[in-house]
Amino acid sequence: MPRPTPSHLRPAVATALAAALALAAAGAQAGKLYRWTDRNGVTHYGDRAPSQTAAAAAGAAEVKVIPFRSEPSSIARLRVQQDGDRYLAWADNTLAGPIEVRLDFNHSNNIIGSPLLPASATLDPRGSAVISVLSAQDPGRGGDFELSMRSVPGDPRARPQNVEYLLPLRQQQFRIDQGYGGHFSHSEPEHRYALDFAADIGTPVLAARDGTVMQVESDFDKAGLNLEKFGDRANFVRILHDDGTMALYAHLKGDDGVMVRVGQRVRAGQQIGLSGNTGFSTGPHLHFTVQVNRGMRLESIPVRMTGPQGPLRLSGGGR
Repeated sequence: MPRPTPSHLRPAVATALAAALALAAAGAQAGKLYRWTDRNGVTHYGDRAPSQTAAAAAGAAEVKVIPFRSEPSSIARLRVQQDGDRYLAWADNTLAGPIEVRLDFNHSNNIIGSPLLPASATLDPRGSAVISVLSAQDPGRGGDFELSMRSVPGDPRARPQNVEYLLPLRQQQFRIDQGYGGHFSHSEPEHRYALDFAADIGTPVLAARDGTVMQVESDFDKAGLNLEKFGDRANFVRILHDDGTMALYAHLKGDDGVMVRVGQRVRAGQQIGLSGNTGFSTGPHLHFTVQVNRGMRLESIPVRMTGPQGPLRLSGGGR
């Protein structure tokens, strides 16, 4: 079996974000607002450009396009809604688990937020919230702005419990090719306590603990060592536990490698997928880690685990 190369999964964070996974980092989506001034000198904003007829009737000489940036829909969506002479900056959580978001201006000209930006909020599963209300500091003159939003899976109020996890693979013999603090890709906080289990493609992947499927990715079927191309392209399942921690099972097989759906409740030992070789990897393996949101950042935590032969020793760093 080829020696697996561990994942380089990143937490989901955005402007040009990160997507959560830790995984699915991607470019930010672009949104647009439109600004024009009527014949009376009153400045108007809208999420759609006025029609030529309406613009002519209002005496608008020019319609200016104001871009704003939002992260891809894999974690959260940023949308701006006009409400009279102010604008509501909404965040929509697309996951079946809580997330934390942080909204900020990339650029602001005569626009202020209430609460002031940057502003953070925790969103319930599939929930939405107004993060800030935007308005002109001086209503008598125009302005423009550009927004960005970062997001991280999990609730920063989570308090991990001392729980024993099951081996996440259905196999009698196992090998950890990179353990806690592995030098290749387990040195950063979000993966410091990750485990890379050697596993043939198609090995059943099991839930190591009861939980709810929070996020899945199943659209990839390739692997390689080009970090820019493959670093965020692994198939994975993220499972939320009752104490707010989240287990990540990554590099799953393409096509039929994910066997659960978002929002599904799973039990420890239940099959959730098939191991594979997708993303930043030289060979088949399962990347497993338990993470917690520590306030707009993911950190992995050490766990106790048992297998067919009893408790596992997990402290080895690997290459």
